[in-house]
Amino acid sequence: MLNIKRIYEAPAATDGRWVLVERLWPRGLTKQRAAVDLLLKEVAPSPELRRWFSHDPQKWAEFREQYRVELKTKMEILGQLQEMAAAGSVTLVYAAHDPCTTVPACSKKSWMSWPPSLECHKDMLCLV
Repeated sequence: MLNIKRIYEAPAATDGRWVLVERLWPRGLTKQRAAVDLLLKEVAPSPELRRWFSHDPQKWAEFREQYRVELKTKMEILGQLQEMAAAGSVTLVYAAHDPCTTVPACSKKSWMSWPPSLECHKDMLCLV
């Protein structure tokens, strides 16, 4: 099962492995307190795409499409996530305040279709 959660929330027993999908470490959070099992910054948007997007809602549709293009080059890592999710619960954690425009919300739905064997158990309000 694949879930998403803000990293500043308390872990739940049902979360399984916590996978941080951010290029930058979350502010004000020590590695010990974060309790992250795995950091996969490689699947976060490229620095160039992040800078261009700059959390501008007007750019969301184009950001989403460009990020999908980037994700298609990360199939090996996405396969690792698929294997982890098949073996048990995995929670993608993020730092952004707005879950509607956060990368894991976008990427989770994208990962659900790459590969198609993953199923969406918790749909976020994302415009993918």
